[in-house]
Amino acid sequence: MPTLEERVAYLEGQVSEHAHTLVEIRDSIRELERRFDARFDQLGRRFETRFNVGDRRFEGLDDKMARQFTWVVGIQVTTLVAIVSALLARP
Repeated sequence: MPTLEERVAYLEGQVSEHAHTLVEIRDSIRELERRFDARFDQLGRRFETRFNVGDRRFEGLDDKMARQFTWVVGIQVTTLVAIVSALLARP
């Protein structure tokens, strides 16, 4: 059976290894955060570039959608008037 000093020395060694592992994990997490930040910055620049170029396309699309919405509302109102007229004209 190991002596008390041997058991304490073993535990100290284990704690030291765990502390070293935790430091490595902390360093790895910091490196991963740094890489994520760099990647997100790069993606942000790409999106800004694409959306700045795409603003003109969105403006044209907005105008087209407004015209189509006007047509859809006009058709719906015409259909509603036709249905109401048909119901009122029924004997």
